Amino acid sequence: MLIAFAILSLTIVVAVQGFAQGLRLLKLSGDHQRAILIADQKVREIVVPKEGRDEGTDGAFTWERVVKEIPAPELTPSGQVPKWHVYEIGVQVGWGEGKRTVGVTTLRTVSEAEQNRQEQGIRRRP
Repeated sequence: MLIAFAILSLTIVVAVQGFAQGLRLLKLSGDHQRAILIADQKVREIVVPKEGRDEGTDGAFTWERVVKEIPAPELTPSGQVPKWHVYEIGVQVGWGEGKRTVGVTTLRTVSEAEQNRQEQGIRRRP
C-alpha cells in the first residue's frame, strides 16, 4: 500500500509539472504571436517609405522600426535618374524580463513618380 501511494504521488507531481510547463509555453507562444502581429502592423503602416528610425511601445511590448534605402543599380539605366527606389523596412519587437525579441524585415519598391506625388500631397496639407 505504501509503495502504491509513493508511485501515485510521484505520478501526480510529474503531471502537475507537465501542465505548468504547458501553460508557460502557451503564454510564451501567445506573446510571440502578439509581437509578430505588432511587427507586421508597424511594417504595413509605411505607405511611402523614407529613411529614418522610429520606436515606441504597445502595451508590454517595445518596438523599433528602421527604414533605409538600398542601392539598386540594376533598376537605373546608366546615366539616368533612377525611376525606382528600393527600401528595406525592418521592425524589431521586444518583451518580457529576458527581453525576448522577434523581427520582421521586408523590401518595398517605390517609383519616383509615386514618391513625388506623396511628397507633394504632404506639403499641400494644412
